[in-house]
Amino acid sequence: MRRHTPVRRYLTAFDTARLPQVFTDVLILGSGVAALRAAIEMTATLHVTMLTKRDATDSNSFHAQGGIAAAVADEDSLESHVADTLATGCGLSDEAVVRQVVGGAPGCIRELVDWGAEFDKADGRITVGREGGHSAARIIHARGDETGKEITATLLEEAGKNGLIDLRDRTFVVDLLMIDGAVVGVLAWHAQHGMLVVRARRTVLATGGLGRVYRESTNPEVATGDGLAMACRAGAVLSDLEFVQFHPTTLYIAGASRHLISETVRGEGGKLVDKAGDSFMHGYHEMADLAPRDVVSRAILDHMRATGATNVFLDLTGLGPGVRERFPGIASACAQFDIDIAVDRIPVRPSAHYMVGGVRVDAVGRTSLRRLYACGEVSSTWLHGANRLGSNSLLEGLVYGRIIGRHIVEELTGGSADDAEEGGTPERITSDVSRSTRGELHLPDVGDSLRSLMWRYVGIVRNEEDLTEADALIEFWQSYVLDKVFEAPGGWELQNMLTLGHLMAHAALLRTETRGVHYRSDYPERDDAHWARHILAARNAEPWFE
Repeated sequence: MRRHTPVRRYLTAFDTARLPQVFTDVLILGSGVAALRAAIEMTATLHVTMLTKRDATDSNSFHAQGGIAAAVADEDSLESHVADTLATGCGLSDEAVVRQVVGGAPGCIRELVDWGAEFDKADGRITVGREGGHSAARIIHARGDETGKEITATLLEEAGKNGLIDLRDRTFVVDLLMIDGAVVGVLAWHAQHGMLVVRARRTVLATGGLGRVYRESTNPEVATGDGLAMACRAGAVLSDLEFVQFHPTTLYIAGASRHLISETVRGEGGKLVDKAGDSFMHGYHEMADLAPRDVVSRAILDHMRATGATNVFLDLTGLGPGVRERFPGIASACAQFDIDIAVDRIPVRPSAHYMVGGVRVDAVGRTSLRRLYACGEVSSTWLHGANRLGSNSLLEGLVYGRIIGRHIVEELTGGSADDAEEGGTPERITSDVSRSTRGELHLPDVGDSLRSLMWRYVGIVRNEEDLTEADALIEFWQSYVLDKVFEAPGGWELQNMLTLGHLMAHAALLRTETRGVHYRSDYPERDDAHWARHILAARNAEPWFE
């Protein structure tokens, strides 16, 4: 999207001829379920290198509590899962993609079980629960609220069985490298070894989300949108960046890090109440506590304002003492603050949770840049449309990871002609970014200001005045931050978040309607006549619509 501060192609100066070089068939950026599933699919025939920003378990996938959706119960059906996904997507989901992903769910579950995943069972059968937006019980869990941990651990173990995966942790990827319009690898940084270049025949973005752009977020600290920002700098097409899903229930203790409280607890009978102990969701939606996430998030925000409270409460006391064993992760997090979930109400409020939009990909995960694929939260498959149906995200990562893995194997073992550099001397790539002579920055202050601004003005409820101010303020901050050359991840993360914050604010300003997770108080109605379409963008270009 066009602005006075152009998005720079590279964040730093470098010369690949002067840096250590690593060569691989396929480079995967990330270590969540999408990354791991793609890697597993390719290791029998290709050498795979995985780079992860911190530890292999520092991902949204690993911390996911909610579960994975699959129509496996006798009383459920594929068509019902498809219908619920399309309804939640508010007219912007691609039905072919929905059917592809939802149709792959039972097979994904069988595969995980074969690899050793232990899902919750009763009488020898996997149990299923229900969440908001689902018309049937189809949510599969592991140890109640540790589903992401179980799936990620299973995939890590399966991936580790094959020596062809080279997993390198604590490696920050700065930028995608390109030759003649094709991605040929990345420029990366390691705290001990400094800059290095990883060259690959194919590159897969699976870097996760950007929840840390917001002051209130369920995401781990690593979720600063680096993959999405580097794709933007490389010229990839981005889609639907105005659609950010907010989770309605996050443990709220002033000064403490936020902890997601899975909506599964509401599916099993937990109730949202205010400080007086009164249940209030029935006044906002016919499904009450099981309403879609965006409805519940707005209802909580509205009720907080009406009652002058800083939070509401989630009451699980009616679920009995067994609730501690049913949700051990939640029980442990709350116990740190002397909250016993079996007898005490849990203080909660909404937080940024999931980026619905991302790098636009086709049916096999290809981006608009040659030899670059994307899967998981960083991608935009148009599965979710304008609002993600709960527990569809782990599923999407697994299905698209497998699809991408199979497609790349077919390409590279089938003698694809699109393999620049192979067999010859690697072409030199340089960047001569000059250092700014302007004043020093206090990075934490700029970062905190950005996150607070995004929460206030590009958050759950939006309007033209706030979005215009956010757009202008972020552009001003960009003017004196994006011209800097940093030498460590803190600076690069801030530049990435500023780039994305501006794109998100501008897209939200353009969409003059309310649809899904995008709620405009000045345009409170859905407008299919003008806005049953997607907003797409690319580096330093005007947005367009599809």
